[in-house]
Amino acid sequence: MTAVPLDIRQSFGPDLADPGFGIYVHWPFCAAKCPYCDFNSHVRHQPVDQPRFVQAFLTEMATMRRLTGSRSVTSIFMGGGTPSLMAPETVDAILNGIARHWHVPDGIEITMEANPSSVEAERFRGYRAAGVNRVSLGVQALNDRDLKFLGRLHDVADALKAIRLARDIFPRMSFDLIYARPNQTVEEWDRELKEAVSYAVDHLSLYQLTIEEGTPFYGLHKAGKLIVPDGEQSAVLYEATQEITEREGMPAYEVSNHARPGCESRHNLTYWRYGDYVGIGPGAHGRLTTGGSKIATATERKPESWLSLVEAGGHGMVDQELLEREAQSDELLLMGLRLKEGVDLARWQSLSGRDLDPDREQFLIEHGFIERLGNSRLRCTPAGMLILDAVVADLAC
Repeated sequence: MTAVPLDIRQSFGPDLADPGFGIYVHWPFCAAKCPYCDFNSHVRHQPVDQPRFVQAFLTEMATMRRLTGSRSVTSIFMGGGTPSLMAPETVDAILNGIARHWHVPDGIEITMEANPSSVEAERFRGYRAAGVNRVSLGVQALNDRDLKFLGRLHDVADALKAIRLARDIFPRMSFDLIYARPNQTVEEWDRELKEAVSYAVDHLSLYQLTIEEGTPFYGLHKAGKLIVPDGEQSAVLYEATQEITEREGMPAYEVSNHARPGCESRHNLTYWRYGDYVGIGPGAHGRLTTGGSKIATATERKPESWLSLVEAGGHGMVDQELLEREAQSDELLLMGLRLKEGVDLARWQSLSGRDLDPDREQFLIEHGFIERLGNSRLRCTPAGMLILDAVVADLAC
């Protein structure tokens, strides 16, 4: 793949006409399963046959290419699981496969999720040589006590070493932190966020700890052995997050994502602006416009079962749903109201075939949960972001 320029920042304002076309590749394997995680990730105690999986990725790409037709890619994202468990040669083969099936312009955003363990960080230069120009590190906390609580395999020293290395190698870098941890105070979170910003990352993803059914944390929480902040305290921590990041020059552009101006995640903006994206790999989802219709795709979650399906039939898709226009308008609202820029009302009206209920809209405006941006856009206020699901449900009725 052609090397990208060092400065690949772009402006992604709300006037962007095309929400983009992304490629998502899911690597489902992890070294260990975190106790809070309900993602499609799997631990294998024997080495994964990476060449076999690469061939399956390439085979599924060919099927997806027949669905999408010829298109120009605006972003690529390798997520998981833990993609940094892949050999650089695996990443290179996947990226070159994408370039064979679709047009990949020079300099587009190519992101890879990575854990900050020393073993994985040693592969960073190989990933950069393969074409990755943005790395997203799963740091999750900046103190060893909470890293241990979260089941992470790295410590703070590993994280800081990986951050410094990534900053030297990749043009852009983000990392994740989890907050609303047990007994966490606003003052502690303030110090941790300031420290995070000081490492000169251009993007932070800041997620509240949620208790998901089926995880070890769920069982502990249900048994009363894990106490997390209640709704009121979580709201206080969320509001503090917005204030701190705004003050530090990394305002929220989405409910959980913060960036320096021009450094927003191009790939994730494609999701939130309801663009098309291909999902490749075990448990990957996609949204594709084909033949004038929009379809939702989903692949088999279990890696070995997905592999067998691909080798037998050319893909691992287990669901292809034709989305009616009303369903599309609901998804557009659900995704778009997560963004600070809000939703394009004309696009929503075109899909839904109706206007917003004026009484519902006026009620939400009067209570300070939504606001109009001129006549063309609608967005949640900071207060509305705290009850986002309720706002979306009210407007979608």
